[in-house]
Amino acid sequence: MTESVAPLCPITGQSARWVQWLPTRTLRWLWRIGFHADVDRLIGHLPRLGLWESPAGLMFFDPPIAGDRKFYEDVYAAFGMHERLSGEGVFRPDFVYVAERLLPGMKVLDVGCGEGGLQRSMPNVDYWGLDMNFGGKRPRVLAETIADHAAQRPDYYDAVCAFQVTEHVADPLGFVRDLLKALKSGGQLVVSVPLWPAPVTTIPNFLLNAPPHHLSWWNERALRALCDRLGLICRDVWLIPPARNSSIYYWMGRFAPKIGGGKYFRWRYRWHVGLLWSYLAGSVADKVLPVPPDAAGSEILLIAQKP
Repeated sequence: MTESVAPLCPITGQSARWVQWLPTRTLRWLWRIGFHADVDRLIGHLPRLGLWESPAGLMFFDPPIAGDRKFYEDVYAAFGMHERLSGEGVFRPDFVYVAERLLPGMKVLDVGCGEGGLQRSMPNVDYWGLDMNFGGKRPRVLAETIADHAAQRPDYYDAVCAFQVTEHVADPLGFVRDLLKALKSGGQLVVSVPLWPAPVTTIPNFLLNAPPHHLSWWNERALRALCDRLGLICRDVWLIPPARNSSIYYWMGRFAPKIGGGKYFRWRYRWHVGLLWSYLAGSVADKVLPVPPDAAGSEILLIAQKP
């Protein structure tokens, strides 16, 4: 490893262990080919990014360069991802799992809600969503940031949820602190994030797990460290099973060639071929095979209580 000062874990502040360097040339090329997304304006000024592992179990990229609105419009349009994640008729086990733990009439805030798919799983709560892309386009979905919204409605909600959002922000600790500002004392914080190790972390050059999309990967230790740092009571940590909206990632992981050796991204011919093979084989399997009941998922969910 070239000499470099190790960054501090964005959750605990501890020094992190270097995992690998990721040249931005690799990322820029992969995003352009795979998603027709130009990320030069975001990371073109940097020669490389680092992937680091915190003693708490968090994997994170440094510097943490997050995607902007144009980036997400390009990426999510490429495969209709908003519809895949929360469109009409999409079954989300994480939504159902949380809905079963909330009572009718509770005030619930869904941050980064997309098209508001969570609302369909809990029609009897007082639901509000935040999303800068869909605010004003869906009932009870506002185009506001959580920081601005929490300032207007402090200590207001019985439950505050952020499904697959925390990994997209450059300051996950600050983001969760803003979530807590909108939450009542005794209320439930619900956060789901990408898991590692997991099927998706075995796929070579799997772009959706890389900047400027995902800036961090989590596990149970990291989520419990988050609770400890913020003084939260950890009530539940659940490994989310793959569903139809995410089953292709399970199959891609099953067929992915094991060439990583502890690394996740490489500018190598066999890595590009390995990604293509994983996608083609995984797509076929996803169409013709049921997901095994004990299949490993690639997401993890935390339910914590604000004291």
